[in-house]
Amino acid sequence: MTDARNGPLNYIGVIGLIVCVCVAGYHRQRPALPQSKVSLFFDGGYLEPAAMVDASSPYVEEQTAAMKHRPVRPLFGMETEPALGDLASKWRAVEFEISHEEKVLAGCRVQKPCPEPARDLLNIIAEGSGRIGRARVGLINRAVDLAITPTADETQWGVEDHWSSPFETLQTHRGDCEDYAIVKYVALREAGLSNADVKIVILRNLLPNEYHAVAAARVNGEWLILDNRHLTLVRDTDLTRATPKFQLDEDGVHRFVPSNHTVQSLSTSETQLFRPA
Repeated sequence: MTDARNGPLNYIGVIGLIVCVCVAGYHRQRPALPQSKVSLFFDGGYLEPAAMVDASSPYVEEQTAAMKHRPVRPLFGMETEPALGDLASKWRAVEFEISHEEKVLAGCRVQKPCPEPARDLLNIIAEGSGRIGRARVGLINRAVDLAITPTADETQWGVEDHWSSPFETLQTHRGDCEDYAIVKYVALREAGLSNADVKIVILRNLLPNEYHAVAAARVNGEWLILDNRHLTLVRDTDLTRATPKFQLDEDGVHRFVPSNHTVQSLSTSETQLFRPA
């Protein structure tokens, strides 16, 4: 990959490189909900009984109208710029597989042949059925995390870095951080979130210094980070000890570009987010 400003970039740690700490995440525990022990901000409302809210009520309609007029805040409050190279090529290959698998899911819904991984994905999507807001995102996040056992690519595929489509991941029910993130990305979109409200983010953890992939979902104008290492939904503004590096979505790969205004608006501890590791 090449940075027009700084010359060639070395993505050891990003491609062949997102050998993530994700495989050190929690293992499947059924049916009980595991308790998170990470020292991040806990969002206790992600399992709120949103299904009890009447989406057609005047209150909800008023809140929805208000949200439409709220300024749209980008993920992490940061601008992005297009990024090319190996990461973009790898994402394009996954997007091609996702496009095919979404057609299979559509066929499943009209009683066409439905392979087992597709049925598994539909079951995950169904976890959010009848729910709105954080409840929908939280339940789908939980379903994905419980459906996959954290496994390093070298262990499963014999290579340093392998990105799987949702069906491939759910065929083995094993994967590392980007595999979790990709399944969540597709499941949330299939569950009704708009394409603009779902992203995959490549972070660089500060301690230890390594890359990690997560999903991000925007709910009521607020971005939530879905990390396979714990079930807590963390607001992007509360994320610490990690630097956002890349954003992946239907528009390809974009690099986060922190501005002076963004850095100045953060507290001292949050400013660490943007310092080189």
